[in-house]
Amino acid sequence: MKQLLALSSQLSVLRRTRPVFWLQAVLCAILVLAVSASADVLRIVVNDAIQPVTAEYIGRALDDAAAHRAQAVLIEINTPGGLVDSTRDIIEKIVASPVPVIIYVTPSGSRAASAGFFILESADIAAMAPGTNTGAAHPVTIGGGKMDDVMKMKMENDAAALMRSVVAKRGRNVELAESAVRESKSFTDQEALDKKLIEYIAPTEQDLFRQLSGKSFKRFNGTTVTLDLTSQPIRDYRMTLKQRILTYIMDPNVAFILLAIGALALYAEFNHPGAVIPGTVGVVFILLAAFALNLLPVRFAALVLIVGSFALFALEAKFATHGVLTIGGISLLVIGGLLLVDGPIPEMRVRLTTALAVAIPLGLITAFLMSIAVRARRNKVVTGQQGLVGEIGIAETALSPSGKVFIHGELWDAVSTLNIQAGERVVVRQVEGLTLRVDPVTAPHAALA
Repeated sequence: MKQLLALSSQLSVLRRTRPVFWLQAVLCAILVLAVSASADVLRIVVNDAIQPVTAEYIGRALDDAAAHRAQAVLIEINTPGGLVDSTRDIIEKIVASPVPVIIYVTPSGSRAASAGFFILESADIAAMAPGTNTGAAHPVTIGGGKMDDVMKMKMENDAAALMRSVVAKRGRNVELAESAVRESKSFTDQEALDKKLIEYIAPTEQDLFRQLSGKSFKRFNGTTVTLDLTSQPIRDYRMTLKQRILTYIMDPNVAFILLAIGALALYAEFNHPGAVIPGTVGVVFILLAAFALNLLPVRFAALVLIVGSFALFALEAKFATHGVLTIGGISLLVIGGLLLVDGPIPEMRVRLTTALAVAIPLGLITAFLMSIAVRARRNKVVTGQQGLVGEIGIAETALSPSGKVFIHGELWDAVSTLNIQAGERVVVRQVEGLTLRVDPVTAPHAALA
């Protein structure tokens, strides 16, 4: 009897909880369907040199696409090239992405040169807009300096091997892609299509999606995928505020300007202790410049040249060489700026116009401020007790040896080693508390005052 009652109680509980169970199951199914139905195309835009922030931006976009189960990632690229380490990092992320990656060189007139060519060839689908070009992927030394034949061969072979490993997996023209590395060959959009370096030429994204709709392609892991993106929404993935700020200050020209202004502001603070604002601005600007330069290939010898330029500005103010040291300081600052960042491409180096625009005004301003400071230190003190030394007064009473003198509209106690008659002119030699040591103006050593 007890067992029957227990069974009856359990059945009653199931009857009461069954609606809740089914409701939970339906909600879970809706969530699953919503996630799967939210598939879209994630679009990012790379319109700059390839550097660490670019690699971080693309990596986070690919992670976001995987998390939201996007159907594809569209990377619109326009780049003159960039750093090898950042390029390898991007390629690694693209080939490992669970979401297919489409690299699209756009708009017309843009390029995917050097590092951009490596990235283009690493994509699941490579496409270009009409009037674009790619290639010229020969590795260069940082700063463009000449290297020995062995090192040159090592760099070429390493870059060529990377290109072959990527292009072969994508089923593209390995020999021609390698020639872009070894011989710096470049290709127009039509040449790249005819020679099987890319799959499509499309003037717009929608035309690109229409062309690849229903066509299968093999991914890096060997799986075959077919995409239909013609009706899919495009979701833009933008840089975070941190990435936008870093991208801006990592421009070598901006980093150099920040460094120069920071140094000038710190100098102003040292010459006007307690001003606070110049010191704060100087510290902030120099820290921002240091952070940016830490992520860029920097020549530390160039920093020595920049420091040396400020040393010459200081010496100009001290020795007054009529501008010779100032010109030397400006020259060092220009050379230091030009050599500061060892960029493999001109876009990743400080421009001559920037170096001149910063160095000439900064040199003149710094030399001018330093000359004012030096002159101020050399000027005679005119306030307080020290300001009385060398001043001329009148003996109100006879000094033999003590008496009263009238100086600066005030009566002072005074002593003298010589007898001075009332009404004689006296010169102050020393101040001891509230007593002045004076000599008559006619004394032989008084003419030295």
